[in-house]
Amino acid sequence: MFDNAATQSTFVWTLLLSIGLFFFIRASGKDRIETAQFLATQPEPDLREALRRYFADRSYRVINRDKDNDKVTLEGFVAPSKFLAGLLSALAGIGGLCLGLVISLSTPGNGYWPLGLVAIAPLAGLFYWKTSGRLEQVVLRVEILPEAIATEEGSAQGRIIVKAHRDEVESLRLALNLLDD
Repeated sequence: MFDNAATQSTFVWTLLLSIGLFFFIRASGKDRIETAQFLATQPEPDLREALRRYFADRSYRVINRDKDNDKVTLEGFVAPSKFLAGLLSALAGIGGLCLGLVISLSTPGNGYWPLGLVAIAPLAGLFYWKTSGRLEQVVLRVEILPEAIATEEGSAQGRIIVKAHRDEVESLRLALNLLDD
């Protein structure tokens, strides 16, 4: 099967990279929920309006409101990325081509049928598309600070505690110019 050490080494490394690619594709559809705290420099009415507008623009709707704790749970559909689906399919195709080529060169008597591994590449994009398009929840709590906290950007008047997908948390931070707590 393997006629020299270089072929063996190439086969092992390609196999390991293929395993890594498999787990990378599998992880593309996982939830990445995190909780973060931010400080806001806007006054309370402006902050609440900015939050309402931000989530309305992103098609989230309120599904639960806890007035006692000033906590709101929102829900919205997060669509999968066409770019990422295409990228994962392309990576799977390149990985399948490389693995098929190494198998074909390692076992010359079997022909080039292992190059057919490229044909399963669209399954990676389909897997991502099916697992990442889902309803996601955001739990949001606004605390008005009894005393303003001085920061480099001004004085923080409120604290926002948000539990959501990490991309949504980062997008919220950037959109509202929130400060890390």
